[in-house]
Amino acid sequence: MTTAPTVNGQVIGQAHYATRAVLETRLATTGTTFHESVALTATADAGGVIERPRLVERLTSTLKIDAAVVETVLTGLLTQGLLAEEPGDPARLSMTATGSALDHTHRAALTEVTARLYADLSAEDLATAGRVLTEVTARANAVLAGA
Repeated sequence: MTTAPTVNGQVIGQAHYATRAVLETRLATTGTTFHESVALTATADAGGVIERPRLVERLTSTLKIDAAVVETVLTGLLTQGLLAEEPGDPARLSMTATGSALDHTHRAALTEVTARLYADLSAEDLATAGRVLTEVTARANAVLAGA
């Protein structure tokens, strides 16, 4: 019988990269990158309109990427017609109908994958994992802030 490893950075990383690879496979069918998908989701979660600096901060803080990378992603989304600058206020970005439809497609794919990945895992195990990973994330962010 194999003993499950204790949670550590390697176990967390393997789970992250495996699930991200599954998601990226689904995103590739729509020609969307992971970063683009996260930006679209963040915009949709903000009601479809978001201040550009807020979106940049959200992506830099959650994905741990440079603001220049985020700006390249946003330029791509604007060029593709998935996001648009609000008339008279280019600091506000809004989801276009095409962007919204793509976000719905991504969410449906994510829902399907999530159901498969988490099937048969107990609610208690998932809650425990959620608490542990939330705490590890908070501690890592605190280390980064002090670095």
